[in-house]
Amino acid sequence: MMDNSLDVKMLFTLFAAFVAGLALGTFYFIALWQTVQRLSSAKSPAYLMLTSFILRMAVVMSGFYLVMSGGHWERLASAMLGFIIIRKILTYRLGPQNAAETVR
Repeated sequence: MMDNSLDVKMLFTLFAAFVAGLALGTFYFIALWQTVQRLSSAKSPAYLMLTSFILRMAVVMSGFYLVMSGGHWERLASAMLGFIIIRKILTYRLGPQNAAETVR
């Protein structure tokens, strides 16, 4: 007989990983948006992009590593799903239709 508390615990863990993926994606794409907004006024745009990229990747990769702790690929898959979903949401919210408005 299967223990139902184990299933609930696993579902909660996967949901927590999904939420962590949403948070990581939000950080990554909002930071990217802010970096792109600051490029025109930066003294060194290349340095700004490189520094931003390294910081964003370090935070996100560390977050995915912590979510996956112990080699649980299911948690990583759930976090990646959250990351991709928030990417779609933010692309829609901050996408080309809003970018044209901010330039004007």
